[in-house]
Amino acid sequence: MRKIEAIIKPFKLDEVKEALQEIGLQGLTVTEAKGFGRQKGHTELYRGAEYVVDFLPKVKVELIIDDSMVERAVEAIAQAAHTGRIGDGKIFIHEVADAVRIRTGERGAEAL
Repeated sequence: MRKIEAIIKPFKLDEVKEALQEIGLQGLTVTEAKGFGRQKGHTELYRGAEYVVDFLPKVKVELIIDDSMVERAVEAIAQAAHTGRIGDGKIFIHEVADAVRIRTGERGAEAL
């Protein structure tokens, strides 16, 4: 099993969700986040005062999937989240040792 974490632009969330559903993935967790990478934030003008916005709004999408689906999921996320502009995001892939479905006690891939 693998955990995929994708940090994407908020307006791309629906496209990413639809792309994952198209390849047959059912569940995911979404968290609102703030952060910055190479873009280093930006400056904005508000009521005549300029201020620096260090942390930009992002969305973190997390899903646990079987190893056989990893490449398809990563490709689906990358294509759906791509704008070609700085700040498109990143995808991280982690190994998952085990999973337990609380309701039934199922473990491993059956718990997904």
